Amino acid sequence: MTAKSTVGTVQWTECTGGRLERGERRRLVGDLSRVHVSNVAGRFRLLAHLDPGRRSYVSPARVLPPDSLLTRAAEDVAIRVLPATLLNHSYRAYQFASALGELEGLEVDTEVLFAAALLHDTGLVLADGKDDFTLASARLARDVAERVGLSTAATEILQTAITMHYNPRVPLTAGPVAYLLAAGAGVDVVGMRSWDLPPRILAEAVRNYPREDFKAYFAGAWAAEAARVPQGRAKLLRRYGAFTAAIALAPFEE
Repeated sequence: MTAKSTVGTVQWTECTGGRLERGERRRLVGDLSRVHVSNVAGRFRLLAHLDPGRRSYVSPARVLPPDSLLTRAAEDVAIRVLPATLLNHSYRAYQFASALGELEGLEVDTEVLFAAALLHDTGLVLADGKDDFTLASARLARDVAERVGLSTAATEILQTAITMHYNPRVPLTAGPVAYLLAAGAGVDVVGMRSWDLPPRILAEAVRNYPREDFKAYFAGAWAAEAARVPQGRAKLLRRYGAFTAAIALAPFEE
């Protein structure tokens, strides 16, 4: 499959506006069913205190934000655009993504991953019209990348990580930045793979970047996105993924 035909890539999102065809919806629903099975199994491991995260260790230095022209520019934009609830989510998503990358021994460009994490939800604030919110996020990321002279290849990696991050399943073959951003955001939004992370990492991320009634805020933002793009992935997640319930049942207080 080409980048233009693969659901979630920046090329696909630009061509379709994020609107799914029937076959694409069927494939994503299949991915959702597999995610549900994994989530149920992981939650049982948590309840039984058999989760691997309890026996894992991640160096505190591994989850610290990197410092570069790109990361400072992305952070400046995110601070300007995002309300505190979404901004803190973006920081937590980076920390969880970095921790999972450490546990899996993955090599990843942490600067691009951080920029993707800080900018991935800006479209929830900026998007209008009928196109997927990640398209607005990716365009803002492209502007940041151009401002700091990021290469064309790295810019595409940054944008596709953003536009793909809420596919029900993002495989490692999509690249470590896309894979880890999706995983990190999934931990924070619905608790996916929280069982793989050391409890200290989860607790410190929430302490450093408070959730500030994140569940209620994000459920409302997602409902608005699903209504705005009724043929998009947000609507599919709400309809077939019980997404509102999944947000509410994430293993965080708010």
